[in-house]
Amino acid sequence: MPPLMFGGLILFLIFGFPAAFSLAAVGLFFGFVSIELGLFPEAFLNNLPLRVFNILSNDLLLAIPFFTLMGAILERCGLAEDLLEGTGQLFGKVPGGLAYAVIIVGAILGAITGTVAASVIAMGMISLPIMMRYGYDMRIATGVIAASGTITQVIPPSLVLIVLGDQLGQSVGDMYAGAIGPSFLQIALFLAFIALVSIVSPQKVPPLPPEALVPRDWRLWWRVLKGMVPSIVLIFMVLGTIFMGLATPTEAGAMGVVGAVVLAAINRRLSWPLVRQAMASTTRITAMVIYILIGATVFSLVFQGVDGGIWIEHLLSYLPGGATGFLIFVNIFIFFLAFFLDFFEIAFIVIPLLAPVAKNLGIDLVWFGVLICINMQTSFMHPPFGFALFYLRGIAPKEVLTKDIYLGAIPWLGLQLLLVAIVIFWPESVTYWLDRGPKVDPSTVIIDLPPPPAVPDTPQVPIFQ
Repeated sequence: MPPLMFGGLILFLIFGFPAAFSLAAVGLFFGFVSIELGLFPEAFLNNLPLRVFNILSNDLLLAIPFFTLMGAILERCGLAEDLLEGTGQLFGKVPGGLAYAVIIVGAILGAITGTVAASVIAMGMISLPIMMRYGYDMRIATGVIAASGTITQVIPPSLVLIVLGDQLGQSVGDMYAGAIGPSFLQIALFLAFIALVSIVSPQKVPPLPPEALVPRDWRLWWRVLKGMVPSIVLIFMVLGTIFMGLATPTEAGAMGVVGAVVLAAINRRLSWPLVRQAMASTTRITAMVIYILIGATVFSLVFQGVDGGIWIEHLLSYLPGGATGFLIFVNIFIFFLAFFLDFFEIAFIVIPLLAPVAKNLGIDLVWFGVLICINMQTSFMHPPFGFALFYLRGIAPKEVLTKDIYLGAIPWLGLQLLLVAIVIFWPESVTYWLDRGPKVDPSTVIIDLPPPPAVPDTPQVPIFQ
């Protein structure tokens, strides 16, 4: 029965049915079939209302609309323009300067918005025409813009890390702390690639001509600081309070929304249409996530009822290579699955099936979750289905060929897969940032209790005289 359920779900998704309703329909259909075949009693499905209630009452999931609303407001408040213009001028003299600026600003926007669409659209609209004007190779220009937007998926406060933390039963603070190392590694890989291109083929990433440069005086530095300092303050307010234990992810997300509103007001972009559009976007994304999660819980309940978890465990526990073989297989599987499924769908469908196997193999679940998150960001760069490529195609001028967008994504896709390999073979890149507390062997713990105080003798009084 478990292979039939999985095959039925894939069939529904191939035909283009929405994932949330496909999950629920497949789960209920096979649930009724399983009852008729006697695989589990009717009372087993009584667990379904309780599971749905637990989803709707999960406080952690409140962080999703807060972080989404924060990103939607910042997407429209003009912060990206100030950051890109100032940073582009700062690096404009060196070959690849505009590409360096896009990568750095993409990381900053990722840390304060948490949404790929906001980063790719903002940077594409601002930097792509400038890169075209000054002779950048089209594939390098489109690739660096799309790839820099996907840093958002790994760098905290990523929505993917919130969902993965919930599915793996791990603290969101630990997931964020574990993602710090890979985030810096990814930025370093991207910068190193541009540096290599500027050395091997400098004509592909030319510096800005002298007439395009503004005077490098205090006004340029003021423009850069004016964009960076409020961003750094907002990042600390959101992430610093989580890491220091001063706020939960939900509370930090609420503070982030307040900070985003303040930044929009400082940039004189705060208006009712902006707030209304941001709230509408947040409502759509939140509703999509909740519907997918409800559909996934219907599917997973029936799947576990027909011993699907045991089937998956037996299927994956005896792969050659032990834990390393399991990780390599899982990452290849998710890499190809990301061609067809969104990261939310992968997180809600696949991760609950893989987590028990990873735990039985002794794999740190925070490390596992961060590794899967890095892999899932490739879904945004897959030609021809990558969402980052769709976003870029939507705002790019007509003279930018779709072929150049797709071919330009391939080197960056390779860099993302290189990061997956680095994290697999260098787990400390994730676990180094985790505070696991003192390591104590319970078998060596000795508890000495003081002897009980002596009780003075008291004369015995007969009860009955």
